[in-house]
Amino acid sequence: MSTTIVGGGNMGEALLAGLASSDITVVEQSPARAEYLRSRYDVVVTSLEPAMEKAETVFVVVKPYHVAALLDSLAPHVRPGQLIVSAVGGTPTASIEARLPGTPAVVRSMPNLPVSVGAGTIAISGGRHAVAADLDRVRTMLAPLGRVIEVAESQLDAVTALSGGGPAYFALLAEAMIDAGVLAGLPRPLAEELVLSTAAGTGRMLGEPAADPAGLRAAVCSPGGTTITAIRELESRALRASVMAAVVAARDRSIEMGR
Repeated sequence: MSTTIVGGGNMGEALLAGLASSDITVVEQSPARAEYLRSRYDVVVTSLEPAMEKAETVFVVVKPYHVAALLDSLAPHVRPGQLIVSAVGGTPTASIEARLPGTPAVVRSMPNLPVSVGAGTIAISGGRHAVAADLDRVRTMLAPLGRVIEVAESQLDAVTALSGGGPAYFALLAEAMIDAGVLAGLPRPLAEELVLSTAAGTGRMLGEPAADPAGLRAAVCSPGGTTITAIRELESRALRASVMAAVVAARDRSIEMGR
């Protein structure tokens, strides 16, 4: 199935790296970025019109502030039967449909960056004209990239805040832990190795079907021990409340962007 990815930034590249298809065309305006994608992934990088002519599925993967102009450029080339899959944060399907001709089949998705290593989480939701077969097609295409979850579109702003931004939150925590290791007297390379291997191992444990984050934390917290002392320090600085406030703020920003 012929697929076009419009936008070769970080998320566009992540989708390109993970999609199990040999017939992918990329549209990317930056000459340097286009050359990088062409040489790195051995794909055709071309302009919008020829890419749209052959595409059965079109992934729109641009920043929200570029999407209106892009859709206006896309509109003359959209044809019946094409499936438009948006990975643009904070952009409702209704906004996309309104800028395209006819009754376009639009599926909104929110992938996160681990799709590039086949370990992503992708939430999808269909627009007014998308049918079950369209969602099945997207689910099948994205399955090699990680876990695909269908949600109501009203939940996608919260999904954007939680799993879309989630890798950045975990990365920030890893950075802080590495710095903490240095503060505690470890060489930075050793601190990095310890933190990153611990993160990878913990991620595997939390990925198990019966995983329980609270139970895992409790298992590490021996009575009167070092870890429970550290947890008390984190809780005294309102770690949970800060995380909750951050996610809600990100959700509200996603809603605001969609207006």
